[in-house]
Amino acid sequence: MRQHKPAALKFGRPLPTTSKHRACERGQERDMSDLAVQPTTAAPQRATATLLLVDDEPSVLSALRRLFRMNGFAIEQATSGAEGLALMASKPIDLVISDMRMPEMDGAEFLEAVRQRHPDTVRILLDDHDLMLVVSEALNRRELERHNAELQALTQRQNEALQALNHSLEERVAERTADLQRSQLQLQQALDELKTNFKMAITVLSGMLEMRQDGMAGHSRRVADLARRMAKRLDLDEAAQHDIELGALLHDVGKLGFDDSMLGKPVSQYSADEAARYHRHPLDGEAALMPLNQLHSVALIVRQHHERLDGRGFPDGLFGPAICLGAKIVAAASDYDGLTSGNLSDMVYTGEKARQALREGIGSHYDERVVKVLFEALAEIDAEALADQEVDVKALLPGMQLSADLTSAQGAVVLPKGFKFNASVIAKITEFSARNSTRLVLRVFSKSIPPVAPAKPGAKKLGAAA
Repeated sequence: MRQHKPAALKFGRPLPTTSKHRACERGQERDMSDLAVQPTTAAPQRATATLLLVDDEPSVLSALRRLFRMNGFAIEQATSGAEGLALMASKPIDLVISDMRMPEMDGAEFLEAVRQRHPDTVRILLDDHDLMLVVSEALNRRELERHNAELQALTQRQNEALQALNHSLEERVAERTADLQRSQLQLQQALDELKTNFKMAITVLSGMLEMRQDGMAGHSRRVADLARRMAKRLDLDEAAQHDIELGALLHDVGKLGFDDSMLGKPVSQYSADEAARYHRHPLDGEAALMPLNQLHSVALIVRQHHERLDGRGFPDGLFGPAICLGAKIVAAASDYDGLTSGNLSDMVYTGEKARQALREGIGSHYDERVVKVLFEALAEIDAEALADQEVDVKALLPGMQLSADLTSAQGAVVLPKGFKFNASVIAKITEFSARNSTRLVLRVFSKSIPPVAPAKPGAKKLGAAA
């Protein structure tokens, strides 16, 4: 006889049982087999469930019968699948327990037939082998229960669906990221254009003031160029450099209310009233800029650019540490340009004499490190002047870059330093020159001049007059 290890796959519903018989009475032990057949004086209890046991080995059936009868089940048995089906056709069966390995019809085939004919009957398959794969395949083929193969197939399908979804999501995320990057680039380009236009508007504003003042054309732009170079050499960040450059462009904006008579003479010739008015112009300039939130730092530079380290400046008489670095930079750059242009005194200083005047003012008027970087910036400008050349407007080519502002006769900026020419602008400049019968000569960086083939004999040189 084979030793079975019964294993229930699944019950459809619980089965009721009767109370167990006691194994001994009045101290007398009784054999379990005797209890199964010995009459009792108690009234017999009615079985509430009928079990069908199917196995081709009688010994196994006998063991199973003894096991379940002690719990009050009504027991039927068959030695083959065909016999079991015939018995089920004649009486109701609640639960079928079948061995897997039987001749002619195995347990899986038998239980499949039971499922089709009696779908409400609970089915249990027993097997004494470890060949679970064989049993699973049999179950799969007969659709008796949920099983590993179905779960594995379902899991595989779900994994494939998740992989496809992940791939789709990755593509969508990549597309969205690319869209965001394009939008960010467009916004940055728009912001850069706004900054450029804003700076150009300030440059035009400062130029309008200088058009009223003889000898001052380009003063604010020269000071701004010097101040930017100085700030860079002091390792200030880009935001600070930008504010200092704007502060230099706008440092004299408070003079917009000056009479033409004041603008037409140097500071050294001002009367007492004019001098008092002059001493107020930093305050007027700050007040003009304060409504613009983004220019508050610039407004502070405008207010303090006439302060001195020794406290003898105006309008607040601040001492060295209380004066912002931007104001110190603009003050030194502005005084140097004012001395060399004749705006601060009755005479026009040479570059070397102006440098000497600033050296003498270190500690009282100027910060030593600021004067040092000013002189370095001036040397840089001188070196650049050797690396550019004059070009007639008729010789302009796309890609050439201005090394100095292009201004009108009145000092107004036509094009700023650093501007790179294209065909459209060249056409407009040429038309402007012809319309006003004005010969324009521009200074461009030599490195921006595109290489040209050797000139043919008799051809005009670059920059030559027409």
